[in-house]
Amino acid sequence: MSHTPHTEPDAAAAAAPSGADEAVRDIADVNAVEVINTVAVHLMSAAAVKVGLADDPAAQTDLDEARKLITSLAGLVVASAPEIGDQHARALRDGLRSLQLAFREASAIPDAIGQGPGEKLTGPVT
Repeated sequence: MSHTPHTEPDAAAAAAPSGADEAVRDIADVNAVEVINTVAVHLMSAAAVKVGLADDPAAQTDLDEARKLITSLAGLVVASAPEIGDQHARALRDGLRSLQLAFREASAIPDAIGQGPGEKLTGPVT
């Protein structure tokens, strides 16, 4: 059995954090409300594009994708609302409702009330 001598990393390598270590430290400094809001904004932005609310609706609208994004957003909003406080939850609910209504308007054959994206979680949106 051979023994490999243990070598110490040089001081510069030991002091420089790896990308993963740096990301973990960055995330550790962010509170949960900020993370939840950031994720919600990303979902809202993507859903808005897919619903046709962006620069090029003819090329970017994809209601199947929008449905998935809006339903995911609804799950996040409903699940996180008790944890993030009314002020934050109200803004997320308003954005979600606007997307649900935009989806209904963009649909050639709108879903029945209560059957639109996320409505099983949020209740009917009219």
